[in-house]
Amino acid sequence: MPQVPQTRRTHRITTRNARFQQWQALLTNRSKRQRAGEFLVQGVRPITLAVEGGWPISALLYAEGRRLSDWARALLDSPAPGERIAMAPGLLAELSERTEGDAELVAVARLPEDDLSRIPVGPAFLGVLFDRPTSPGNIGTLIRSADAFGADGLIVTGHAADVYDPKSVRASTGSLFSLPAVRVPSPRQVDDWLSGHGITVIGTDEHGDTALFDADLTGPVLLLIGNETTGLSTTWRQRCDHTVHIPMHGTASSLNAANAATAVLYEAARQRLLAGRGQAVAGADG
Repeated sequence: MPQVPQTRRTHRITTRNARFQQWQALLTNRSKRQRAGEFLVQGVRPITLAVEGGWPISALLYAEGRRLSDWARALLDSPAPGERIAMAPGLLAELSERTEGDAELVAVARLPEDDLSRIPVGPAFLGVLFDRPTSPGNIGTLIRSADAFGADGLIVTGHAADVYDPKSVRASTGSLFSLPAVRVPSPRQVDDWLSGHGITVIGTDEHGDTALFDADLTGPVLLLIGNETTGLSTTWRQRCDHTVHIPMHGTASSLNAANAATAVLYEAARQRLLAGRGQAVAGADG
């Protein structure tokens, strides 16, 4: 068992008491996540990035009596915030959604504020808005892609799956703790936030008026991604300055929403890289 610093008290949970049931509810109940202001983080990379990024951690839960990995022992011994909770291995396995032998550590993290000011807006802004997604896995995948290709943040709007659902957190592979993701109920808040920033709003649609490769994505852009089944709502479509489609071959007429967004983000990153190189060459010639 890890040697927890003497100044930090370790608690034990060996039965399905009220506290365990509260954490268990965070796995499946969005309303209870919201009321508690907490969500569960599972896996080495997500937990590591949450701690390294200074994310508020309420508790670190570990398997009592189990031989822990060097990573788990170091994290429990570190100054990382949060209670240390020694938990019966079977109970921890339920919270980690893994088999008892594989479960060793779960973090309980605090929910951040859903405030658009968390997303920085500058001259090279690249943001993504996901309209009414139904799959938490798609949200997490899109967060991961947005992080990989240099986006500034993700906005999830309308009646949608939850950013902090365990499926979303896992699919993000830790990028959730690096990229701001903000839930917004209505377009009006986004309109107010965009006002005065000169941001071009570009929607993605299989019938978009411009091929993706012909669209200029080098300026400040907000990319709109529609619901997996119905695409962009009329409300968001009307807010688009342009719509783009991804040229495709074969029998497929469309891509999974997260995959399509990844392709668009890659193209934006490619154009910006080339534009930056062009500017560098022009500066050197001057």
